[in-house]
Amino acid sequence: MIKVGQPVAEFKMAAFQNDEIKDIKLSDYKGKWVVVAFYPADFTFVCPTELEELATLYPKFQAAGAEVISVSTDTAFVHKAWHDESPAIGKVNYPMGADPTGTVSKQFGVYIEEEGLALRGTFIIDPNGVLKTAEIHDLGIGRSAAEALRKLEAAKFVHEHGDQVCPANWTPGGDTLKPGLDLVGKI
Repeated sequence: MIKVGQPVAEFKMAAFQNDEIKDIKLSDYKGKWVVVAFYPADFTFVCPTELEELATLYPKFQAAGAEVISVSTDTAFVHKAWHDESPAIGKVNYPMGADPTGTVSKQFGVYIEEEGLALRGTFIIDPNGVLKTAEIHDLGIGRSAAEALRKLEAAKFVHEHGDQVCPANWTPGGDTLKPGLDLVGKI
């Protein structure tokens, strides 16, 4: 399983996006931030709420220089059928990756062998291909796309300003910290 701070190995998969199925790979996004959001299965209950929120915030992810890729163990054909049938999923414009063999899910440590499904996992990869954040939830616990966007913005800030760090709940424009002995015991 990949760990935060490590380079993410190349992966590839079929994806449904903009009414077509195409092959995508991580290296297609070299130089961009990538947010990978694993979810258990199409035509379910919590998943469309998460993917719809990601779709609503997708322009903000793009404005931040990031691509969003959702991934489940369903095929790209099932993604298309879900996209065509669900009003919530009909809003999705980002690539919906297909991982029917579980290969990519296993790489990120979210694959449930006994079920052939992925846990809910959100991973942020920097433009150099290094994993910066990892969040994994149980199947019944939905995630916040707004929090994923906040984490992306914080990761970008730290990437661009290596001498500063972002405190809890930091948002762009908020105060940051410059680590040093002068701060020890003063926060």
